[in-house]
Amino acid sequence: MSIQESNALHLIHVLSAVAAVGTIFYACAGAPETRKKTLMWSGIAGLLLLLTGVRMWQAMYEFQGAWPVVKIVCWLGLAALTGIAYRKRDHVSLWIRLALGLTALALAMVYVQPF
Repeated sequence: MSIQESNALHLIHVLSAVAAVGTIFYACAGAPETRKKTLMWSGIAGLLLLLTGVRMWQAMYEFQGAWPVVKIVCWLGLAALTGIAYRKRDHVSLWIRLALGLTALALAMVYVQPF
């Protein structure tokens, strides 16, 4: 993988992660009428997160290690939280804490790579 592709993948991956967490926060506070558009952007960000993450895992680690599987589980949780936040408005603080916790766990997996 070239350095340009690596940099582009990293940039898209990080921006998608920010967008995914941002849509969860917006779902917790936004009006119910914004649901369709917010879920659309959440899906786009989630898909970009998955595609860029798997490509970087393949290019940099040749699918070695199990820590990216933990990141995929975190991705599934983040992808589900936007829709859940719109349906269960009475548990907003829980959804925000879960989003931050899943994001922190995914970041820890990148830097620590425990397995």
